[in-house]
Amino acid sequence: MTAALQHDLQLQRRLHQDSIHLAGKTIYINPFLYWRRFDSNTDRWLREPGQLGEDQIKLNRSRFYPEIEWSDLDEDDSAIKDASVEMFLKSLELISTFHPELNAGQLLEVERKMAVTKKRAFERWVEKSFRRRWNEESRERKRFERERFWRSFKEWVSHETTQQAVVPFVAAIFISGFTGWSLGVSNVTCPPFLMPSEQTGLM
Repeated sequence: MTAALQHDLQLQRRLHQDSIHLAGKTIYINPFLYWRRFDSNTDRWLREPGQLGEDQIKLNRSRFYPEIEWSDLDEDDSAIKDASVEMFLKSLELISTFHPELNAGQLLEVERKMAVTKKRAFERWVEKSFRRRWNEESRERKRFERERFWRSFKEWVSHETTQQAVVPFVAAIFISGFTGWSLGVSNVTCPPFLMPSEQTGLM
């Protein structure tokens, strides 16, 4: 089997998982395949978890995860699953917006296939999104801490009490350093004027 044929088969399998045929039409169940058709606000709404209310997500937990006992999940798993439920709801809303001709039964078919084929994909997407958000928050937190440190340092240096205590100390260090340097230079550069007779060879 050639590489091109393998690539075509993989692409066909992926499109089969990302679409469903209804009423003679191909309906994409992967929401990101609609990205050319929506604006930047819709793109951000889709990609960023936390855009839907917590109550709305909790009401739909068993709709997409009937097999899960939510009380048994730890905090991280629960957050990932909740964000995945949010992705399901957003995806269905996008599909119904771009395909208003679909009736309730057809939308239910879309939802069933999505629940089977996209669950793990949505969870992976959410995990990456959470990681990306955590990294951005970590960078922002470090930047804020650096700015706060330098701001506090500048305030400390500019304070009158600090200047009264530090200026004499710095001056004493400078004077001590200059005195030591002066003594060292004078010892090195002073030539011996009297040389012993043994070294000159004069009797």
